[in-house]
Amino acid sequence: ALTNCQVVGMASSGDGAGYGVITAFGKLLAYGDFADLGDQAATSLVKPIVGITECQPAGYYLVASDGGIFAYQAPFYGSMGGLPLNQPMVGMAVNGSGDGYWTVASDGGIFSFGNAPFFGSMGGHPLNKPIVGMAATPAGQGYWLVASDGGIFAFGDAPFYGSMGDQVLNKPVVGMAATPTGQGYRLVASDGGIFAFGDAPFYGSMGDQPLNQPIVGMAAPITAPPTGSSPPTIDPTTVAGYWMVAADGGIFAFDTPFFGSPA
Repeated sequence: ALTNCQVVGMASSGDGAGYGVITAFGKLLAYGDFADLGDQAATSLVKPIVGITECQPAGYYLVASDGGIFAYQAPFYGSMGGLPLNQPMVGMAVNGSGDGYWTVASDGGIFSFGNAPFFGSMGGHPLNKPIVGMAATPAGQGYWLVASDGGIFAFGDAPFYGSMGDQVLNKPVVGMAATPTGQGYRLVASDGGIFAFGDAPFYGSMGDQPLNQPIVGMAAPITAPPTGSSPPTIDPTTVAGYWMVAADGGIFAFDTPFFGSPA
């Protein structure tokens, strides 16, 4: 069960020079140049927060397990808060233009808002393990869902580069992050193991290191694609690596700066 002070996720700032960490009761902890624009710590939540997602260039969203969306200097396009869900929400992603977003439930159900197109879902389909997160392509014309067994489900223009769905894992996958090109992604497990696919370089992991608390999510610096470039012409080797965050707020940085942590 979640405790109020438990960290549940993190997001990169727009330029990758900072990150925000969010707790289950909605407290934001900002580091580097991640702007603290507010949080839900002083309010009574119906259900706990389960994730945070950046919205270029500076705002962010929080999503709760009941589908409630909390927008900070980011457009609000609606939510599933107060509406019946078959299964709880586990994550969200913003489309490439920032004028819409998707939320995803643990059964793979996708809910589209604003100008974020619906490209399909796993809702109503049998899953070996529940969905635990999602990521969108840079153009906002597709997305990936990731299950706790490492299975990947690709929709729209999101290419499938492989998964851990048919492999034995030491610990379950808890999140994912796409590369800025949209031509790769990384998965992170609760023991800090990293699994890289496509053009996503592997810079290290915590998979063989002792942890005080399990890893709950990851983030990677997001570089906005050049104007008019589709797909983005970004060399992934020039973009910094990734962070992972543990339930106690511990941050582990790989080939990208460490800006601080609450633990």
